[in-house]
Amino acid sequence: MENAPIPVVTVQTVPYDDQRPGTSGLRKKTSVFESKRNYLQNFTQSVLSSIDLRDRQGCTMVVGSDGRYFSRTAIETIVQMAAANGIGRLVIGQHGILSTPAVSCIIRKIKAIGGIILTASHNPGGPAGDFGVKFNVANGGPASESVTEKIYQISKTIEEFAICPDLRINLSRLGRQEFDLENKFKPFRVEIVDTVEVYLNMLRTIFDFTAIKGLLTGPNQLKIRIDAMHGVMGPYVRRILCDELGAPANSAVNCVPLEDFGGQHPDPNLTYATSLLEAMKGGEYGFGAAFDGDGDRNMILGRNGFFVNPSDSVAVIAANICCIPYFQKTGIRGFARSMPTSTALDRVGKVMKIPVYETPTGWKFFGNLMDAGKCSLCGEESFGTGSDHIREKDGLWAVLAWLSIIAARKRSVEEIVKEHWARFGRNYYCRFDYEDIDPRAAYYLMRDLEAVVTERSFINQQFAVGNHNYTVEKTENFEYTDPVDGIVTRNQGLRLIFTDDSRIIFRLSGTGSMGSTIRIYAESYERDPSKIDREPQVVLGPLIAIALKLSQIHDRTGRRGPTVIT
Repeated sequence: MENAPIPVVTVQTVPYDDQRPGTSGLRKKTSVFESKRNYLQNFTQSVLSSIDLRDRQGCTMVVGSDGRYFSRTAIETIVQMAAANGIGRLVIGQHGILSTPAVSCIIRKIKAIGGIILTASHNPGGPAGDFGVKFNVANGGPASESVTEKIYQISKTIEEFAICPDLRINLSRLGRQEFDLENKFKPFRVEIVDTVEVYLNMLRTIFDFTAIKGLLTGPNQLKIRIDAMHGVMGPYVRRILCDELGAPANSAVNCVPLEDFGGQHPDPNLTYATSLLEAMKGGEYGFGAAFDGDGDRNMILGRNGFFVNPSDSVAVIAANICCIPYFQKTGIRGFARSMPTSTALDRVGKVMKIPVYETPTGWKFFGNLMDAGKCSLCGEESFGTGSDHIREKDGLWAVLAWLSIIAARKRSVEEIVKEHWARFGRNYYCRFDYEDIDPRAAYYLMRDLEAVVTERSFINQQFAVGNHNYTVEKTENFEYTDPVDGIVTRNQGLRLIFTDDSRIIFRLSGTGSMGSTIRIYAESYERDPSKIDREPQVVLGPLIAIALKLSQIHDRTGRRGPTVIT
């Protein structure tokens, strides 16, 4: 216990008008947080003030980061402000490190009021990179739009914040640290916890660790290659896959979290996880996976670099869900996917007679369904997969789900996927990302495109590309009525559905730190087993040509092509 009580100080400030949280919190260039006066303090106070004063007094919150540059400085500020705002206890990962799934897990286990995660997910880090602050609520999931709107409104009128500038904590030392504050009845407590332990204990209750260990060890072991991309997942991969499940230590690469992710883009896709892809192409490894900066996204690869599309990944897990003991205990309540994700999951749900929900992009929509007992498994095309064990997407959970299926089926990744296509048909799928577009240009492009495709005369319009003919059956700007609370979410993406079940989708994304990202998705369903082995780009070429012609995105943005193709 400290001897002299620590003073609580009120600091005058002026508001910023650009602190509206997006899909996953507030993301900006690191320099914005670092150099703009009180920028972090203003937003932190807005988050804390969004919690009712009576609920805030003496409550527990969780704080974690993906280890990116500026995280330690930000954690110190958040601790000082939480103390000054009446929070009773903070639970923080050692060295400030906690994956996003681990934060969700801990919030739920200790019944915290919520948590603050310092991450910009799959965006680059370092002084020239991105930084983000995300608020998760008591269910462990991202804050709802009503909460983020409240935070934003507070941020626009904020005049002062409370802070204990003299309060210092040791992020390295496990255990409890207590502080007496001026004018406070109870001491303020900080608990530094093991980064992995609580999350690992949860996973033990979900998967058959003995079966997975048997797969990864012994004479016929499956050789795996896991790339943590110098993000938060390094300690989890080493502790769980290597120490606990017996994978050789050299199975795990890039496992030291670095403030700038080693100068790399911590996004687990074919564009940025190239070293993993090259290693897998060598044929030595039978299973490969990569994670993003904060550990909620994953990419799955098979031998020789066989790529598992994220939309297929969630569908394959759904079709083989009985291989995971957790679901044998809980039962299967429903599946869910985001609207741009392919309809492969729908086809599994139809055969299994399990309802499938189609939601806007954003994990909070899945969380609502899970809290109501309507959803057990969900996924997004943007490399996010998860279940109702927490309220976040969970990269390592997805990897263990795949290893469980391989152990039970005794088939390779490629065999499992191709057998799935033979049974359910194949949803050929592709995504084009155009990043850092001028926001005004992006807005007007989407506005003009909507005016064209939602014209009544557009229905039954025919497009001929080569020897392919497509007829428009339906167009709309997707809106979602939540089956739990009835809240309507509008303007979630333009979609064109053709009479052969092909789809083209245009969507403005909210995960960048500057500029706008336009995403174009193309999907074509193939039932004929003799035609499920073709190159996606070849199959989808005609649809992509239609999308580019309709949007005129190259002419209107000056781009020659997309930033990333998935």
